[in-house]
Amino acid sequence: MLTVTDLHTYYGESHVLQGLSLTAADGTVTAVLGRNGVGKTTLCRSLLGLTPARAGRIVFHGTDITRLPPYRIHELGISLVPQGRRIFPSLTVRENLAIAARAPKRPAGGAGASRAVWDLQRVLSIFPRLAERGGHRGNELSGGEQQMLAIARALVAEPRLLVLDEPTEGLAPVLVAEVAGVIRRLREEGTSILLAEQNAAFAVKVADYAHVMSKGRVVHSTDPVALWNNEEVKTQLLGVPPSGAASPLRREL
Repeated sequence: MLTVTDLHTYYGESHVLQGLSLTAADGTVTAVLGRNGVGKTTLCRSLLGLTPARAGRIVFHGTDITRLPPYRIHELGISLVPQGRRIFPSLTVRENLAIAARAPKRPAGGAGASRAVWDLQRVLSIFPRLAERGGHRGNELSGGEQQMLAIARALVAEPRLLVLDEPTEGLAPVLVAEVAGVIRRLREEGTSILLAEQNAAFAVKVADYAHVMSKGRVVHSTDPVALWNNEEVKTQLLGVPPSGAASPLRREL
């Protein structure tokens, strides 16, 4: 579904992505893990055309999107849930969703086709709390509700690939578990997900495959179980204490 090859992205003269390459399979959750500052958010922005790469190639369902503007990439079926949520605080829940749903419909078939029709009713069935608070403004929602709204807002654009940038940041453990449940359900519904996360323990619970970043490039790629059993990668690249090695994988892997 997605192939990134030798990507180089800069902020001014700061070379952030330094030859990054990865793949993500259709219908799966692909995690991109790494410590703070390794370039995960820059990767997300490059995929969406918000911070265009200076070199390298991004191919999405057979279409080279490397030099396309953000609105064209969005039309082809990639939606971003940005770090920090970035909902519209003065608009209600339903207004936030209505704005995103106004995106032009992609043609049937081909790289722009959507796997599922994420209309407002279907999205709110996944997020019943948002349905209850449809008339509340964004700044009246809790942090967890804002994160759910950010995901719902991306879904109403009917993405083929949902890019989640640090979705668990700042959330209490009970809300992190709720986000995990949403990700699993979206995968079951046919939505492919690229998950950029610093929380490795969370990511291995929901991902089908994982790429580990360091200094602007992917340095290790494997399945979640093998990753969690690799003490060297966990401690040196992800900052996970060895004592916590077994706990996150006591679930349905």
